[in-house]
Amino acid sequence: MARYRDPLTKDLFAWEPPKVAVGYGSDVAGRGPLDNRIARLVARALRDARDDRNMSRADVAKVMSEFLGRSVSEAMLHKWSSEASTDHRLPLDAFVALVQATGAMELLGFVPGEFGLTVIETEYADVIEERLLDDHLEEMEARRQLLRSRRRSNR
Repeated sequence: MARYRDPLTKDLFAWEPPKVAVGYGSDVAGRGPLDNRIARLVARALRDARDDRNMSRADVAKVMSEFLGRSVSEAMLHKWSSEASTDHRLPLDAFVALVQATGAMELLGFVPGEFGLTVIETEYADVIEERLLDDHLEEMEARRQLLRSRRRSNR
């Protein structure tokens, strides 16, 4: 017999913390040469734009062209998202335009991730800085207590 679940009662175990870091999971870029991983990320951003925002590659190319003030064609997007293409070097300004056009902020986490860094949303920066300050204050207080106890033991 199936158990009745009250739809108004929240499941305490279903809660997940908010995603702080910006970026795709390692499964999206995968492994291999850098240019292939970039092509996979571009393809994913274009696929997400199609599925989530109903934007075709032609639409993305148009928005990117307007943003850059130069022509970006649908064929260029095909090359940038193809691992098989040897001409799929995505210029940095086009990368920025791609993020702007698709809204795929997850792309921004890739380059810093290559260096062991993380991109976070601005709203979390103050929380992190506050925690770092708390840690520093705790270290200073521990040092102060150590010096105080040394001084007392020397008396």
